[in-house]
Amino acid sequence: MSEYLLEIWLVSTIVMMGIVILIVTLQLRTLLHQLSKDPNAPEDNSSWWSRFTGLKPLEKEREIMMDHTHDGIEELDNPTPPWFMYLFYSTIVFGLIYGFYYHVYQDGDIQVTEYKTDMAAAEKAKEVYMKKFANSVNENNVSASTSVKDLTEGSQVYMTNCVACHGDKGQGGVGPNLTDKFWIHGAGIKDLFRTITQGVPEKGMIAWNKTLNPLQIQKVASYILTLQGTNPPMGKEPQGVEIP
Repeated sequence: MSEYLLEIWLVSTIVMMGIVILIVTLQLRTLLHQLSKDPNAPEDNSSWWSRFTGLKPLEKEREIMMDHTHDGIEELDNPTPPWFMYLFYSTIVFGLIYGFYYHVYQDGDIQVTEYKTDMAAAEKAKEVYMKKFANSVNENNVSASTSVKDLTEGSQVYMTNCVACHGDKGQGGVGPNLTDKFWIHGAGIKDLFRTITQGVPEKGMIAWNKTLNPLQIQKVASYILTLQGTNPPMGKEPQGVEIP
């Protein structure tokens, strides 16, 4: 028997025992009430509300008066009100249903599961929003970002995709030096955006628009602009046209 089936069997047994105990308790209570009832006592004609609340009218309080007194104070032997017992039994039933639904069959979302579900939904919504926002950036409206967050993300994109050809500091390698004033395809943010997006197939640079979304291209282009004038060691010789 698997651990899951054993758990179900154990919980089911406990629930069945609880139901049996509850039924037996109610029957014993009814039986005891009938045995303790005086056959010569007048029939109880009290309202259903009085029976539900367990309240005795003032004229019948002598029937539940206890034999002992404390400093002349007489005490009534009031049983637990029926409404309270009904509420107590309902909490037991609720607890059993809750335990089965959330912890045995696991159909419901407990706090941890609900949190994970909400976070997954939020991440998905964020992803959809970011894709929609990213697609709104194009060669005509792109602008250089100076946000620390954007430049950090741009540097991560650079380190992942551009280092092999342009070096870890932009000093150049297979591709041109990105830190000097000489540019082959233009030095503005729009020029960089277009070059990265469309690539330079004749020079071996692929079009990155199939790998990066426009927002990522904007960020990596903005990061490349920050490399201007850094003059890292082992920089590749100038290529292209000098752009002040």
